[in-house]
Amino acid sequence: MEGARWLTVGPPSQPDFGIVLQTAGVARPAEDARMLRELLAKGSLSGLVLETDDVDATFEAIRATGADVLQEPMDQSYGTRDCAFRDPAGNQVRINQRAKE
Repeated sequence: MEGARWLTVGPPSQPDFGIVLQTAGVARPAEDARMLRELLAKGSLSGLVLETDDVDATFEAIRATGADVLQEPMDQSYGTRDCAFRDPAGNQVRINQRAKE
Protein backbone atom coordinates (compact mmCIF):
# COMPACT_ATOMS: atom_id res chain seq x y z
CA MET A 1 0.00 0.00 0.00
CA GLU A 2 1.30 3.42 -0.91
CA GLY A 3 2.89 5.24 2.03
CA ALA A 4 2.40 2.30 4.38
CA ARG A 5 4.98 0.26 6.22
CA TRP A 6 4.47 -2.56 8.68
CA LEU A 7 6.36 -5.23 10.51
CA THR A 8 4.98 -8.33 12.21
CA VAL A 9 6.97 -9.72 15.14
CA GLY A 10 6.38 -12.60 17.51
CA PRO A 11 8.09 -15.24 19.60
CA PRO A 12 9.38 -18.30 17.74
CA SER A 13 7.80 -20.50 20.42
CA GLN A 14 4.34 -19.12 19.51
CA PRO A 15 4.16 -19.09 15.70
CA ASP A 16 0.42 -18.26 15.73
CA PHE A 17 1.03 -15.08 17.77
CA GLY A 18 2.05 -11.86 16.03
CA ILE A 19 2.24 -8.19 16.86
CA VAL A 20 1.82 -5.84 13.92
CA LEU A 21 3.66 -2.53 13.99
CA GLN A 22 2.40 -0.22 11.27
CA THR A 23 2.41 3.34 10.04
CA ALA A 24 -0.29 5.38 11.78
CA GLY A 25 -3.47 5.71 9.75
CA VAL A 26 -2.91 2.85 7.31
CA ALA A 27 -6.05 2.11 5.28
CA ARG A 28 -7.93 5.01 6.88
CA PRO A 29 -9.53 8.05 5.26
CA ALA A 30 -7.00 10.91 4.99
CA GLU A 31 -8.64 13.03 7.72
CA ASP A 32 -8.78 10.09 10.15
CA ALA A 33 -5.14 9.25 9.43
CA ARG A 34 -4.14 12.88 10.09
CA MET A 35 -6.02 12.91 13.39
CA LEU A 36 -4.42 9.62 14.48
CA ARG A 37 -0.94 10.96 13.69
CA GLU A 38 -1.68 14.09 15.74
CA LEU A 39 -2.86 12.02 18.72
CA LEU A 40 0.25 9.84 18.49
CA ALA A 41 2.50 12.90 18.37
CA LYS A 42 0.91 14.13 21.60
CA GLY A 43 1.42 10.75 23.25
CA SER A 44 -2.35 10.41 23.69
CA LEU A 45 -2.66 6.88 22.31
CA SER A 46 -1.39 3.74 23.97
CA GLY A 47 1.74 2.23 22.61
CA LEU A 48 3.95 -0.74 23.22
CA VAL A 49 5.09 -1.68 26.73
CA LEU A 50 8.19 -3.82 27.16
CA GLU A 51 9.87 -5.15 30.29
CA THR A 52 13.57 -5.29 31.15
CA ASP A 53 15.69 -6.29 34.14
CA ASP A 54 17.64 -2.98 34.06
CA VAL A 55 15.61 -0.01 32.80
CA ASP A 56 18.46 2.46 33.34
CA ALA A 57 20.92 0.51 31.18
CA THR A 58 18.25 -0.11 28.53
CA PHE A 59 17.37 3.60 28.53
CA GLU A 60 20.99 4.64 28.01
CA ALA A 61 21.46 2.14 25.18
CA ILE A 62 18.34 3.36 23.38
CA ARG A 63 19.06 7.05 24.00
CA ALA A 64 22.55 6.56 22.53
CA THR A 65 20.90 5.71 19.19
CA GLY A 66 19.32 9.18 19.06
CA ALA A 67 15.81 7.97 19.91
CA ASP A 68 13.17 10.56 20.83
CA VAL A 69 13.01 10.49 24.66
CA LEU A 70 9.56 11.11 26.16
CA GLN A 71 10.43 10.25 29.78
CA GLU A 72 13.73 9.46 31.47
CA PRO A 73 13.73 6.55 33.94
CA MET A 74 11.69 7.25 37.06
CA ASP A 75 10.14 5.32 39.92
CA GLN A 76 6.35 5.12 39.69
CA SER A 77 4.02 5.05 42.69
CA TYR A 78 2.66 1.66 41.60
CA GLY A 79 6.04 -0.05 42.06
CA THR A 80 7.75 -0.08 38.68
CA ARG A 81 10.58 2.01 37.31
CA ASP A 82 10.02 3.02 33.70
CA CYS A 83 10.95 5.28 30.82
CA ALA A 84 9.39 6.14 27.46
CA PHE A 85 10.41 6.86 23.88
CA ARG A 86 8.66 7.68 20.63
CA ASP A 87 9.43 5.36 17.71
CA PRO A 88 9.99 6.73 14.18
CA ALA A 89 6.27 6.28 13.39
CA GLY A 90 5.25 8.33 16.46
CA ASN A 91 4.20 5.43 18.70
CA GLN A 92 4.94 5.62 22.40
CA VAL A 93 7.18 2.80 23.62
CA ARG A 94 7.39 2.38 27.41
CA ILE A 95 9.99 0.20 29.06
CA ASN A 96 9.30 -1.09 32.58
CA GLN A 97 11.38 -2.71 35.27
CA ARG A 98 9.48 -4.54 38.00
CA ALA A 99 10.11 -3.50 41.58
CA LYS A 100 12.86 -5.48 43.23
CA GLU A 101 11.57 -7.67 46.02
